[in-house]
Amino acid sequence: MSVMLETSELPAVFDGVKLAAVAAVLYVIVRCLNLKSPTAPPELIYQDSALARFLLKSCPLLTKEYVPPLIWGKSGHIQTALYGKMGRVRSPHPYGLRKYLTMPDGATATFDLFEPQSEHCIGEDVTMVICPGIANHSEKQYIRTFVDYAQKNGYRCAVLNHLGALPNIELTSPRMFTYGCTWEFTAMVNYIKKTYPQTQLVVVGFSLGGNIVCKYLGESQANQERVLCCVSVCQGYCALRAQETFMQWDQCRRFYNFLMADNMKKIILSHRQVLFGDNPKKPQSLSDADLSKLYTATSLMQIDDNVMRKFHGYNSLKEYYEEESCLRYLHRICVPLLLVNAADDPLVHESLLSIPRGLSEKRENVMHVLPLHGGHLGFFEGSVLFPEPLTWMDKLVVQYANAICQWEKTKSHCSDTEQAVSGPE
Repeated sequence: MSVMLETSELPAVFDGVKLAAVAAVLYVIVRCLNLKSPTAPPELIYQDSALARFLLKSCPLLTKEYVPPLIWGKSGHIQTALYGKMGRVRSPHPYGLRKYLTMPDGATATFDLFEPQSEHCIGEDVTMVICPGIANHSEKQYIRTFVDYAQKNGYRCAVLNHLGALPNIELTSPRMFTYGCTWEFTAMVNYIKKTYPQTQLVVVGFSLGGNIVCKYLGESQANQERVLCCVSVCQGYCALRAQETFMQWDQCRRFYNFLMADNMKKIILSHRQVLFGDNPKKPQSLSDADLSKLYTATSLMQIDDNVMRKFHGYNSLKEYYEEESCLRYLHRICVPLLLVNAADDPLVHESLLSIPRGLSEKRENVMHVLPLHGGHLGFFEGSVLFPEPLTWMDKLVVQYANAICQWEKTKSHCSDTEQAVSGPE
């Protein structure tokens, strides 16, 4: 009798184990996908001003909920992974002309130029000068998607190809792009200003490109001439502070660091003959020993210390990060500045967000936008599973640029009206 009771209880025990296992799996899925996280409008940090009030009225995305795809969109890791692996879905193929510029040191800078596909909303000539993320270029899908959308909104687009990033363009001097070198971006902007003397500029930078464009604007007031505004998306603001967080396993940053370092190694090694070969222009501090260290590097910091800083003669990694970060240039930017980050960006530690927050609280021209979700350059939108081709980020940048153009035209019109009313003195 007792044996019969024991055998009848076994299925119930097994059912309980199965139920517990399913519950555990569901719990892990909910936690990993962050399904309990709410959707909400982005957090906005800004000073109350006429410009800020105009932007809030003219940019609905600033006050509207950002709704990522239901199943996976609230995971910053998945958003980041999809951006890194796919870039975008159903990405268009805008047609552009590649331009080549010879730099003073013999390097050949390249950028792609895309003409507008419609009239701009204010009926004027406006060019977006765009700096992509680390080791990126105009052929990346997220850049193509953004350029296509900007063209359809009446913008000419000039996209910098980071020095050494394009696989089919050989280096012509022993130097690659670095974290904060603005030389190539400056050359591109100067070309646009000279070729299109009537155009006004909207400056856009993604990730590492955000650091470069902000540093460029802050380096000289002359760099801000004819610039309507600047938009920086998902940058970290201070490499010196970021390097500490990049070695932590929190949010898998150490793993991302390894993956990015591995990609950088491949790019550098593809140019090893120019960079490490018998070249009289090669930096004297760059040696065969550094090439050996590059093979064993597992972090961006090791690559920066052994290779990248030596392109510009920095004596230490600390000096390199201090000099090439935009942190000490941000307060010199006087044009409207939009700084966009995601709260769940696994690459940008939350401690770094105190930089744009503090700047936005002090400067009327600066607004910091911080949605809960989006990851690193993800910001996908969609209903349940499949993302839309156009992202929240693409729409926001263009919407903000349109609003600034309208703001400047309104100011110009008011100024002309006042002069007409007052008449000659």
